[in-house]
Amino acid sequence: MTTPPRVLVIIPAHNEEESLPGTLAEVRSKAPGVDILIVDDGSRDETSRVAREHGVPVVRHPVNLGVGGALQTGFRFAYERGYDVGVQLDADGQHDPAYLGILLAPVLDGRCDVSIGSRYVESTGYKAPLNRRLGMLLFSGVVKAALGQTITDTTSGFRAYNRAVMNVCRHDFPKDFPDAPLLIAFARRGFRLLEVPVVMRERVAGQSFYTLGKQLYYPYKNLLASLMALIRRPV
Repeated sequence: MTTPPRVLVIIPAHNEEESLPGTLAEVRSKAPGVDILIVDDGSRDETSRVAREHGVPVVRHPVNLGVGGALQTGFRFAYERGYDVGVQLDADGQHDPAYLGILLAPVLDGRCDVSIGSRYVESTGYKAPLNRRLGMLLFSGVVKAALGQTITDTTSGFRAYNRAVMNVCRHDFPKDFPDAPLLIAFARRGFRLLEVPVVMRERVAGQSFYTLGKQLYYPYKNLLASLMALIRRPV
């Protein structure tokens, strides 16, 4: 009998006590075969307590490291405990766990190493604010120029990673914005990227990792990081 693949849903959380109950309940109801880990990235509220009350393991950072740092902790946890696939999913209710099967399928089938849930690869009716949409178009263009591959939703935080990718990520992963530069770095290492269509929703509650200050320097940091990812020799 073939052992089913082990999947860990990694949820980075910063001050998400209001969002977590609904998100955790939805993952359990729509994807009962997966395990869940909360990475509490220096929250000042009761995020960790809420997760534990729902029977979900928590790894807590004493200070806020950023979404990349939280994800790297999750990848280390998943890899060291023998998980086959790690799924990045936001705590705020934007990602619908009903699409986990669609996201996981190409990774489990061996068609790609990283599966990206995209709002734009097919028409889903999602309307991003103009400034964010312009940023997405910019970095989609950067990725296409660098790799010759179109990624329509470079900022998607709904992704699945196979074990080989998690092994790399637990040692080498950006601490703040794991977006276009990370995708370029993956492709430079020979990992295959594939987008799948998903529907995303508006944030339910809680606080975004992307504060106003981070949003202001995000384009400049990502452009520089994308260039460095392109010229850096993979190790």
